[in-house]
Amino acid sequence: MVEDSTLVTSATRILLEDAGFRVSTAATLSEAQRIAESDPPAAILLDLRLPDGDGLSLLARLRDAGAPAPVVVALTGRDEPEARARCLRAGCIEVLLKPVDVRTLAGRVRSWLDPGAAST
Repeated sequence: MVEDSTLVTSATRILLEDAGFRVSTAATLSEAQRIAESDPPAAILLDLRLPDGDGLSLLARLRDAGAPAPVVVALTGRDEPEARARCLRAGCIEVLLKPVDVRTLAGRVRSWLDPGAAST
């Protein structure tokens, strides 16, 4: 999870770990890139506004480094069609509006990682 709000990160981490996921967190692009290159994630929940730049630039950084392509879901406070389109063009499979409904997040993550599980 790449998010600069410690409150959001802590709550989401607890929820996902309780659901059985292993969670790594980063508050900056550079930290996220280091983690993703050393321990490639299956999925990334990606805040768009980070202290050191646009969250979507992480996707290009990982591609340029030859890192495996994870499932990426953008997290944004901007409910605008342009922001959504930009995220999807960058390679995100979905865009979630903050605050994210944490009651359903674990199930959503599971369905992104195993799309066949959603239909069974």
